[in-house]
Amino acid sequence: MNVPELVHLAVLLLMAVAGFYAVWFKNLVSAVISLAVLSLLLSVEFYILQAPDVAIAEAGIGAGLTTAIFVIALRACHKEDPRNRRNSR
Repeated sequence: MNVPELVHLAVLLLMAVAGFYAVWFKNLVSAVISLAVLSLLLSVEFYILQAPDVAIAEAGIGAGLTTAIFVIALRACHKEDPRNRRNSR
């Protein structure tokens, strides 16, 4: 095995680990961060496979924008959680 094949396999292994942790974490913010790491690793994989335009799109949209939307949605859901409100009666 040469070095590019080892890098390719290492990125794939790290993607599998990040995907496992995205499902494993009970804390939703940690799961979202794990998904962002997975998306960044996927963009590295696209770059290794000689598709830099797809890699840039995945990094920008997949890792950046999607992560921001998930975090904003989590913050909005946390504010609306009825268990956190005091009894107003």
